Parts: sequence; structure tokens; C-alpha cells
Amino acid sequence: MVQESPIAEENGLPPLCSGAVILEGMTKRGKPCRLIDNTASAPREELLALLNDLIEQEHFGPSGLSVAGGNTISIGAPQSAHVQLGEHIYRMIVVDYSARLESF
Repeated sequence: MVQESPIAEENGLPPLCSGAVILEGMTKRGKPCRLIDNTASAPREELLALLNDLIEQEHFGPSGLSVAGGNTISIGAPQSAHVQLGEHIYRMIVVDYSARLESF
């Protein structure tokens, strides 16, 4: 599905661009999840493969993280990584049941 209008985002992320590509899926536990390409530049086949890999590796859902040496755990904090799709490298941010690709 292609998003037609900008959507304000929570979690401090930039708003979605008007051409953002949104793919939806289902986790192994039956929860809806989605992958958003906010650059609208990644090949659809590679986006589908990435979404399936994220589901298979159970990256979706609330997670608890602590800062190295810290005494507290933050539930639902965004996790980020860098991924290469085709010739391009993207910043990937995963929050709960949503993963987003941004320009790197």
C-alpha cells in the first residue's frame, strides 16, 4: 500500500513523506506489523524480504533495553540499525510493531 498524504509521527520520528511505501504483515504471534520505506526508493521485492526476515527473527513487539552500566530498563524504546538494500544503505528504526527505513 502506498501512503498518499503526510502523517504526523509520534516517538520523535520525522513525518511520513507523501510517497512512503507501507507493507503490512503478521508476526508469529498473530500481531499486525508493518515496514515503512519513508524514502520510497527501496525495491519492493527487497522490502518484502526484509519484512519477512524481521518477522522470522521476531524483531517486532515491545522490548526492554538498558544503557550499558545502567540500572533501569526502558520498555518500548526505539531500536536502530543500518541495512543495505540493493546499492543503498538505510537507517532502520524499529518501534514495537513498526519498522521504518530512513535515508542514511
